[in-house]
Amino acid sequence: MRDPALPEGDDKRRAVRGLFDAIAGRYDLVNRVMTFGMDVGWRRRAVAELRLPGGALVVDLACGTGDLCTELRRSGYRAIGVDFSHGMLTNATTTAPIVEADILQLPFADASVDGATCGFALRNVTDLGDLFRETARVLRPGGRAVFLDASVPDNPVMRAGHGVYFNRVVPLIGATLSNRAAYRYLPRSMAYLPPPSEMVTMLGASGFAEVVRAQLSGGLTQLLLGTRA
Repeated sequence: MRDPALPEGDDKRRAVRGLFDAIAGRYDLVNRVMTFGMDVGWRRRAVAELRLPGGALVVDLACGTGDLCTELRRSGYRAIGVDFSHGMLTNATTTAPIVEADILQLPFADASVDGATCGFALRNVTDLGDLFRETARVLRPGGRAVFLDASVPDNPVMRAGHGVYFNRVVPLIGATLSNRAAYRYLPRSMAYLPPPSEMVTMLGASGFAEVVRAQLSGGLTQLLLGTRA
């Protein structure tokens, strides 16, 4: 059951924007530390799963400081990042163009991009179905979307260890290096994610075919992959 203290709707939108504005300056550092650098490999895997021709135009949704945009460019794609956190974009390190906008209302025409990536933002939108539908809208037929986010391991031993680390250690790291309140919220935000089977169904119902879910690093993270029908 979802934590009743977690915000919904417009309250959630304001809270998420404020949270990421607050942690933007040390966001990349905290990511590297709390994932032991594994987040770099997760992003590379996400980009590899696009499987698009060189030079394809890929929009990175909720781009933050631009790590995925940088990886997209390194892999030979044209990238453009979108995020509604002004703080994140101000601290961006990518050379790709970036746009300040809500990913539920993308400033792109229908069928205007070849691919889409989204890293660790599924928990932060106000409506996951709206995100999937908006992504489908801007993708051309045959385009690919890859959504990367945190997950809970299936293995009970790993799940127990993950619970201790994610819920107790991560907030301590965040408090030490960045913002205590923000990194207490982030583990709790896992409650926003529907069950995996439900997310796969939602993506398929939003206009995607060949929908696949894959777990990485023993289930610490997950990828949702789909091809625009």
